Amino acid sequence: MSDGSLSQDEIDALLQGTDTIEMDTGAGPASSPLSDAERTSFQEMLRGVTESQGSNLSILTGKTVAIGDPSVKVRSPGEITGGQPEDVVDIRVDLSDGLQGEHSYIVPASIAGTLAGLMMGQPGGELDEASLSAVAEAFSQITGTAVTTIGSQVGRMVKTAPPDLRRAKRQQVRVPQGDYSVTVDYPFSIEGFPPATLTEVFSLSLAKEILSLSAGGAEPAGAFAQAAPQQAAPRQAAGQRSAQPQAAFGGSGGYQQTFGQAFGGAGQGPGMAPPNVQPVQFANLQPIQMSGEQGNIGLLMDVYMEMTVELGRTRKRIKDILGIGEGTIIELDKLAGEPVDILVNHKLIAKGEVVVIDENFGVRVTEIVSQIDRMNELT
Repeated sequence: MSDGSLSQDEIDALLQGTDTIEMDTGAGPASSPLSDAERTSFQEMLRGVTESQGSNLSILTGKTVAIGDPSVKVRSPGEITGGQPEDVVDIRVDLSDGLQGEHSYIVPASIAGTLAGLMMGQPGGELDEASLSAVAEAFSQITGTAVTTIGSQVGRMVKTAPPDLRRAKRQQVRVPQGDYSVTVDYPFSIEGFPPATLTEVFSLSLAKEILSLSAGGAEPAGAFAQAAPQQAAPRQAAGQRSAQPQAAFGGSGGYQQTFGQAFGGAGQGPGMAPPNVQPVQFANLQPIQMSGEQGNIGLLMDVYMEMTVELGRTRKRIKDILGIGEGTIIELDKLAGEPVDILVNHKLIAKGEVVVIDENFGVRVTEIVSQIDRMNELT
């Protein structure tokens, strides 16, 4: 190397080293952030929720929705965004309680628009603010099913932050901080529409924590294990006490013989008189005379019910309602000075007049609605 060039042996060594690095980066457990066993375990955990998630979306859309088996990979931020369609909906649903970490979905804009249109009864509509709200509701359902399963695996009550979603280009997708994230690709199809792929993204630290806790490190499982020996001791003592009668009766044969002698069973010895069996005599049952109304009403005395006073009602067209602003006057169907309605759980029970008590409004009851009228309200 006196002239600054590399010898053939040095070039070969460098090439061999490069090949080794590439192989380890692609699949080797030494360099991958997740081992093959960890990826398989995470994949199996999520596979158990896809059927429920598809059923929930089928109910929301009125179409058959199928979510296929998940495929777990470890990707860099560039690999995550580079594999997406040009237009997507980025749905951020971080885990906030029980487990904490970055979590999101990347949904093709076409699929998001189809979901929203079916949910709103307007297939083919634009992906506007109302449509995005519908998509947020759909993925709240999906996430709720997933975190319930994850929570049962790790032994914790897991909660999520409210969905934060936006329409974006693939280069604008928000990915977790760090060199790598754990992604889960799901084949996704809606009856009558082209299939697509949904991508779920976990921060690497969150995925690692889920895997470590599901492997037996969850706090509730440890607390249960500590409490178990304390419960085992009384059971063992009870088992010892139950064994003592067998010893007293001279083993299993002696026990059966003594049991037969005492109760006239098959072990009864010769010369033993049969037991004196008589039918049971039950006393006649007399119904207690009491008013069911008076006997049960006491159970309800402390129950709260919603009482409202209705000043009046009116009907407006949607365009009139949308035009309401500050200073708008709304005319009601009651005349000035006419009694107002008093309702309990939205059922009319009385009428009254508005009064002022100190600085608060009140109602003086002027009429109790007849029982017939009240029954008519219920029907």
